[in-house]
Amino acid sequence: MGIEWPIHACEPAWVVHLPDREVTLTRDNADVLAKFPETECFWREQNRIADLCWSLSAQGLPFPPTTLTEFLQLAKVGITNFPANLKAIPFGLSTVGSWLKKYDLDSNIPFVRFIDAQLLISAQTTSQNANGLYGATALDLARQGVNHVEGGIGGLAETLVEKIRTLGGQVLYRQRVTRIKVEGRKVTGVYAKRGTRATQEEFFPADFVVGNLTPWSLDSLLAENSPRNLQREGARRTVGFGAYVLHVGVEDAKLPQGIADHHQIVTTMEGPLGEGCSVFVSMSSANDVKRAPAGMRAVTITTHTAVQQWWDLLRDDPEAYQRKKDIYAERMIAAINQTLPGFRSSIHLLLPGSPVTYEFYTARHLGMVGGFPMKSLFAARSPRTGIPNLKLVGDSIFPGQSTAGVTLGAMRVAKLVQQALPIEQARVYQRPTLKESSPS
Repeated sequence: MGIEWPIHACEPAWVVHLPDREVTLTRDNADVLAKFPETECFWREQNRIADLCWSLSAQGLPFPPTTLTEFLQLAKVGITNFPANLKAIPFGLSTVGSWLKKYDLDSNIPFVRFIDAQLLISAQTTSQNANGLYGATALDLARQGVNHVEGGIGGLAETLVEKIRTLGGQVLYRQRVTRIKVEGRKVTGVYAKRGTRATQEEFFPADFVVGNLTPWSLDSLLAENSPRNLQREGARRTVGFGAYVLHVGVEDAKLPQGIADHHQIVTTMEGPLGEGCSVFVSMSSANDVKRAPAGMRAVTITTHTAVQQWWDLLRDDPEAYQRKKDIYAERMIAAINQTLPGFRSSIHLLLPGSPVTYEFYTARHLGMVGGFPMKSLFAARSPRTGIPNLKLVGDSIFPGQSTAGVTLGAMRVAKLVQQALPIEQARVYQRPTLKESSPS
């Protein structure tokens, strides 16, 4: 589409800080092999399987298939790459944990912890449960190469907005969808309110609606029009992770010089990860003045957290909720300061947020982020909603979270939209002057 992304390569990708060692992740995996020389066979096979997975994903694999056309497309890809694709089957039916056991690495506590920390942020689960095929790809991000986006992740959004407007489209900000209108088993538009305090709804007609939502949020917006299968899904699915996050402004001169921009800090070798025991630190580039003023850097610090506990505390004891936020902030800053001396003294701005904060700003059910744990490919979610012209997109559908993951999922949804709305019938949407109008 002629889009030039405002990015530059980031090497190393990130540094993992374990209690007993520091491991730098790079394209050549050199430091990982130096710190864990006994794992060479594991990585050789991981590279091979990941290469196959990237090749399959580049072909726009419609997984999981939901129509006869998608089944046939899936079969065609399998036949085209036969018999190479057969090698992926055992990994698709196994876990990363069984793979570690195959190479006698399951008792290597530091290495398992190293792998688990990475899988938690990319597959939302650890090696004992992470699907082998998905896990091989999730562990391959550093080898594929990581890029910084000028202006942060918002830089990607701004670039897309500019292109949409160039093509004649409209992007409306601060519009919170309050309900989805369904007539005759088809979506005809959405109602939205501008801002958080608005009381009056505005209707936006639509031929096709794509929702970057969790299944629970979609079910809520559809209300009595929610398909029965979507209602049942909300009842049976386990709630996913949320994030406790710190948005921090720091003085660059007080940080250790020459450090990487991204760090993953694991504070203990045993016990569950998350809840401040594993922390991911992402700093803006020192020369990115869109993220922070000269001499300053914007830092995002996150840890996985169970969402329900925050809502229970807020309901039962708001003061305890605030104390918990403060405790988490202190725990995470202390861990970072021990790893990156001077970090605490460099802080000029500190904005904490819990899943409650995420829910307020994004309207995602309970403030969940990251999608669902990738334990089984057979449990992967498709974009299907039960309504033909309404699809899900984002981290709720396969292959899940990360810029790479949601982009692959979105490519599939884009094809579904194109099939439903041939390009020659596309029209520029004109905002209605009435409160409600017919679909255009």
